[in-house]
Amino acid sequence: MSDFILVSGPFTDDRIWSEVAGRLRASGARAHPVALSRQPDADLQTHTEDVIRLIDSLDPAGQSVLVGHDYAIHPVLAAADRRPERVARIVNLDAGLPQDGDAPMALVPDPSVRELLRTRGESEPIPPPGPGQWQRWGSTEGLSGRHLEQLSRQSAPQPPCTLTRPLRLTGAATALPTTGILCTAGGTTLELVEALVRTGPPQFRRLADPDVRFFELPTGHWPMLSHPDELAAVLLRAAAGEGRRLTAPEDEQPFLRPFLLDTPERPQERHGRVDLHLPEPRTPQEPMPAVLFVHGGPIPPDLAPTPRDWPFYLGYARHTAGLGAVAAVVDHRLHHITDYAQAAHDVAEALELLRADPRVDESRIALWIFSGAGLLAAHWLTDPPPWLRCLALTYPILAPLPGWGAVEDRFAPVGALRSAAAAPPPIVLTRAGRETPQIAATVAQFVAAAHETKTPLDLIDVPDGLHGFEIHEPTDEARDAVTRAARTVLAHLAHPHDACPRPGVPASTAPGPYHRSRTGPAPVVTATGGP
Repeated sequence: MSDFILVSGPFTDDRIWSEVAGRLRASGARAHPVALSRQPDADLQTHTEDVIRLIDSLDPAGQSVLVGHDYAIHPVLAAADRRPERVARIVNLDAGLPQDGDAPMALVPDPSVRELLRTRGESEPIPPPGPGQWQRWGSTEGLSGRHLEQLSRQSAPQPPCTLTRPLRLTGAATALPTTGILCTAGGTTLELVEALVRTGPPQFRRLADPDVRFFELPTGHWPMLSHPDELAAVLLRAAAGEGRRLTAPEDEQPFLRPFLLDTPERPQERHGRVDLHLPEPRTPQEPMPAVLFVHGGPIPPDLAPTPRDWPFYLGYARHTAGLGAVAAVVDHRLHHITDYAQAAHDVAEALELLRADPRVDESRIALWIFSGAGLLAAHWLTDPPPWLRCLALTYPILAPLPGWGAVEDRFAPVGALRSAAAAPPPIVLTRAGRETPQIAATVAQFVAAAHETKTPLDLIDVPDGLHGFEIHEPTDEARDAVTRAARTVLAHLAHPHDACPRPGVPASTAPGPYHRSRTGPAPVVTATGGP
């Protein structure tokens, strides 16, 4: 039978595993809960050594299943990296996917802890949550009042350096079999993970490797308390190599597939992080409207080519330039969920560059945001400038997803829309009908907020579309969605004296205060309010 090394998350110790360990032992397995060091000066390396020490104390001829819950996935991965030959499998129990160089702080969901570390640094331990505060660290679904009291009673302060020091990995454990156990009450489901593998950042493709398996548990973040029998049974099945395997697209970089529209090349210029795609000169010459495209993410910092050179964004930019606007694509630095502030700075800088170009009418600018960059829309909704004539959002994420608690509170588009200091710009929102439920829920909240605030909203629905529908098998429905969205954006940028909003944009397509369109053969209908 297997040796299980059980490592718990922040504030907790080996006692949290007592019921699960007992059930594993009753099944004939050997269970070894780890008590991580709690000295004030302990850091991630200290905890890594705690796990290695236990690995080295076991039979050298055997291999162990390393189970990391929450924060503990960091010392578990680091220990496996140091002792790969002693590890049979890594089990990720409702934890993130940290990479080499990531600090655990990047996955801390409690904003009060991030603020404490910002103001006090590493000088003081992080106090544990009280019985009514554990929900800041994850879903408490399934926990009784007795469980919450137990958590608080047995908890201890978390040494700050365990959260701030970076994870260091050499890659020695990359090939080890891995199992992910998702606690679905927190919102992370296999369906969401599958969507990330299918259309999300490239780093998620690893989750579809043959040696990666998944299980779901219908409970909150502490299944060792809420569902000890089920968790023990799943751990035994994981050790046996069971679990669901995910599949990925056949090509490793689906975002490099040809764009779904035929878009001839346009004159192109590179200015730092920003590429400009220029329309045909107009006669008489006058400044032109402009659209800045903001790619989704997070994406790895070493990804090549970068988004501005993908056929996807080249296609969008060239199509827009063909309609008579200067189209810009910015390579912003959203590499992790903690990078939204950096990405917001990059987008603001790109807009300044675009508006300063003498060929651009600085008073007629649109911002077009995709997917995971949707949270950046909050900044432009909170205090919208008068020159921002349109905000386009394509299958956006409009609230932090499960596990994204480390995202700063200010990146909340729904709240920003409701508390905007001035009237928001018209919004063009393209929705995928087969969107992942977690993402679709954020979009539904945003649409409701737009209705409440009477924000001009053009809805373009793609009933059969998946998230990232442009990179899947091209359909007339998908092509129509892209062309309709582009024409609607350009209509919002029309100069008041234009008889036709833009070249290629019939005046009849100019949107009203509330407008919904369904792509494909269904007719366009205009709504007087509501989503």
